[in-house]
Amino acid sequence: MSKTKDVQAAVEKELGFDPMVDSGVIAVRNVNGDVSLTGTVSFGTERAAAETAVSGLVGVRNVLNDIEISYLDDPVDVDLHVQQALDRSALVPDDSDVKAETKDGVITLTGHVHTWAEHDAVVGAAWMATGVIEVRYNLQVAG
Repeated sequence: MSKTKDVQAAVEKELGFDPMVDSGVIAVRNVNGDVSLTGTVSFGTERAAAETAVSGLVGVRNVLNDIEISYLDDPVDVDLHVQQALDRSALVPDDSDVKAETKDGVITLTGHVHTWAEHDAVVGAAWMATGVIEVRYNLQVAG
């Protein structure tokens, strides 16, 4: 088997092993270690997990992540999903002033957080909402 086919097989196998990735919707193309990922997923975290899963494999030089995130939800529903995700996060205090503004699946987070762990939890919670295609954050860590 050629090196290109070996890398292709390793990438596809790794995607199949990752519980965060629905490998059935992701197509892989490999040209001399330059791996392209395409397809459509429901969550930004799944898109990121696919790239992370394959980027460290032997023989992979570059990863072009062209996986799209489906945007089927109404923007009002996306706002609700983001707020619910923030409410579920144990690292985001109930009295948090973090606000999430949604436009066309892009979430912009503003407000104050106490720690970097809280910052990361807020950003992660926003990515977990359905319909989110990008998260921008203007959060201030106020320690």
